[in-house]
Amino acid sequence: MRLGINLGYWGAGMDGDNLAVAQEADRLGYDVCWAAEAYGSDAPTVLSWVAAQTESIDVGSAIMQIPARQPAMTAMTAATLDSLSGGRFRLGLGVSGPQVSEGWYGVTFDKPLARTREYVEIVRRAMSRERLTYDGEHWTLPLPGGPGKPIRLTVHPQREHIPLYIAAIGPKNLEQTGEIADGALLIFPSAAHLEETALRHIRAGREKAGLTMEGFDVCPTVPLALGDDVATLADTFRPYTALYVGGMGSRKQNFYNRLAQRMGYEKEAAEIQDRYLSGDKNGAAAAVPHQLIDDTTLLGSVERIADRMQAYAAAGVTTLTLAPAGFTLDERIAALRAGTEALERAGLVD
Repeated sequence: MRLGINLGYWGAGMDGDNLAVAQEADRLGYDVCWAAEAYGSDAPTVLSWVAAQTESIDVGSAIMQIPARQPAMTAMTAATLDSLSGGRFRLGLGVSGPQVSEGWYGVTFDKPLARTREYVEIVRRAMSRERLTYDGEHWTLPLPGGPGKPIRLTVHPQREHIPLYIAAIGPKNLEQTGEIADGALLIFPSAAHLEETALRHIRAGREKAGLTMEGFDVCPTVPLALGDDVATLADTFRPYTALYVGGMGSRKQNFYNRLAQRMGYEKEAAEIQDRYLSGDKNGAAAAVPHQLIDDTTLLGSVERIADRMQAYAAAGVTTLTLAPAGFTLDERIAALRAGTEALERAGLVD
């Protein structure tokens, strides 16, 4: 099992340290450094900055939002970043959510699966440097009856095939991701529930495409916090979990709430959402079960984290992306180093 690191969103108060964290991950041999975007910093700018100041670690978007860019623009960005980084770019895509898609980008959040499929087809076609034509429900290239003509990408990516990942949570999205992508970006992964909540759907998609799981990257992001008091460490993640399970999206469309339900927390997920949407964020955080947090994070001593890493590897994770917690740079670096030490203790290093 390989290790990655997720820098999260730029502008979250740790910007001055993020480059140092990425450089330490590079020195420690981490496989990939991901950056996110929502409605603040954009991922490609952050990744180009990190790639320019690291040596061997891959840089990946987790995610570039589909409603934010035309697919041909995404192909241009991916090809440029891959070329400038010396073949170290990974393209992670996702549809975002209805609030961001419609409120920030002005793009209707409809038919997300069909939109994602078409988007991926166009991006792949453009990155292959064939003349770009497409006739779909959501995109038609060139536009009919006008002066447009099929155009070929002029930039040569470093590699013939840039790895393409999709952020997926729901069963149908996971199945499609297995069918059309090279990897899946997962969130709130529980090793005990990974097969039922994610892998069986991804596997079905692979089988639909006549493929196996060989070479497919199962890549969940897991917060990591080092310390002796697991209960206290878990409490620090209560607001984070409550935000996603309770407040990310609407009452009718909250993918994370549904995921918690699929892990067996139907009653708790409903209470968290009720409290959060009523404005009681502290109450929502208090309602998050300790077990839900502990199952979806890496908490405690290096030995305990090593045991949990073994469970993730046994469940089918191929790249475990860590989000090292800490209030200072030294704490984040310590967590980062604990990750490599735990991986070694778990016997998961090639």
